[in-house]
Amino acid sequence: MKKTIYIAVGMLLSVAAIAAIGLGGKAITIKGSDTMVILGQRWAEAYMQKNPGAVIQVTGGGSGTGIAALINGTTDICQASRPMKPAERNKLKERYFTLGTEIAVAKDGLSVYVNQASAIEQLTVEQLRDIYSGKITNWKDVGGSDADIVLYGRENNSGTYVFFQDNVLKGEDFSPTVATLPGTASVVNAVSKDPKGIGYGGAAYAKGVKFCKVASVAGATAYAPSLETVQSGQYPLARNLFWYVRTKPEGDIKKMVDWVLSPAGQALVAEVGYFPVKTATPTIGK
Repeated sequence: MKKTIYIAVGMLLSVAAIAAIGLGGKAITIKGSDTMVILGQRWAEAYMQKNPGAVIQVTGGGSGTGIAALINGTTDICQASRPMKPAERNKLKERYFTLGTEIAVAKDGLSVYVNQASAIEQLTVEQLRDIYSGKITNWKDVGGSDADIVLYGRENNSGTYVFFQDNVLKGEDFSPTVATLPGTASVVNAVSKDPKGIGYGGAAYAKGVKFCKVASVAGATAYAPSLETVQSGQYPLARNLFWYVRTKPEGDIKKMVDWVLSPAGQALVAEVGYFPVKTATPTIGK
């Protein structure tokens, strides 16, 4: 039901944007991370209620899709669950003579999900790497029952996919047995129905599954993602969620950014299920 409501809200936001354009107004377009799309929609809805003349259009598609749209000029703001790559920055520079502006707008603990019936309570980053690279294929090898591990993950245009590959797999390839799914909600749904399953994604989506605690190395304390562990950096897979714009925010875009970073905007971060940023200063060219 909640997912249906947000889809409906997204459709209404798009209709509102089209109507405003037809009346000669200009919508602010936000595109990118599927991890962040619900958060972006909540921000847009609340901001438009507070500012009746504003029109915000939010769509997903993945961080890579949003970054490409920022580069080709078809979105004002890109939502990304990973940092832009140097090659992407260079494309911005070649086209607009700018490296863009990066703004951390929320925090997330990239979460590892297991089925609620699973005996697994915690894993190390190394064990996750061995599981998702295909070196470990049976749960008994990490303290579980004698059963094959069924892997679920995201498609390769996802920022969550890239973050996991960079920070867990350390650049190694994913096992060819990973079932790649189009969104985090799909990963959670699959794991919730599969006692042998494991998946990863944003903390806000963990409904009907349980968090697997993560330890940075063997022997270290394992943590679940929470406000305290994510903001302190104790959770090994803590990450920033970003907005990117081509230049330093100005005009209506700056007003929107300032509101998102305000107490009201950050309160919505917590309501959606992510974690507010402690400090949120635009970073130009980084």
